[in-house]
Amino acid sequence: MNRNTETERPNPSRDPSRDPWRALVAVAQVPETGLHRDIEADARQRQALAEIAGLREILSAQASFDVMPKSGGRFHVTGSVRARVGQICVVTLEEIENDIDEEIDLIFAPPEQIPQMAALVDEAERSDAEIPDPPEPIENGVIDLGRLASDALFLGIDPYPRKADAVFEPVVETADPEDHPFAALKALQAAPKTPGGKKPQGKPKGK
Repeated sequence: MNRNTETERPNPSRDPSRDPWRALVAVAQVPETGLHRDIEADARQRQALAEIAGLREILSAQASFDVMPKSGGRFHVTGSVRARVGQICVVTLEEIENDIDEEIDLIFAPPEQIPQMAALVDEAERSDAEIPDPPEPIENGVIDLGRLASDALFLGIDPYPRKADAVFEPVVETADPEDHPFAALKALQAAPKTPGGKKPQGKPKGK
């Protein structure tokens, strides 16, 4: 997961109830050689994540991270998230399972550096230079690896899941041969006529 491929930027101030998978790392305790963490969502966390994502279920969810300190109080976080989710095939409406495997590559910086680094991104956009990903803020001295894993998991969900052998066949309605602009004219031409070539008239009133 990087900022060039994300469809939605994680919101640092979002409702905490939307972060059932938590794994906090205090940046002050990250050694100079870096920190490796493996995390796994338990049954309760998976159920909460499934409800947020609108999934039938999440059967498993694991993530691995490497947190490496950089200059200026910044941290480089890389890793991957692997999950197996239960969904409904959009074609057959059968229950199916899909695997998710998403990469994570983000820079975290102290909040006071965010405006300056965002300005560098804007400057790169106006030139031919490679556009760097904007950093994420370090909140209250911690990085929540669980939130990163959740965001990556949500990003990897197929919004239109289907079975491997499912084929969508649109319903084709057969046109009625009598349903066309000349149907009325054809009906008039087929109406019986009098010997004189005129259509029969209604019986005069009073006779």
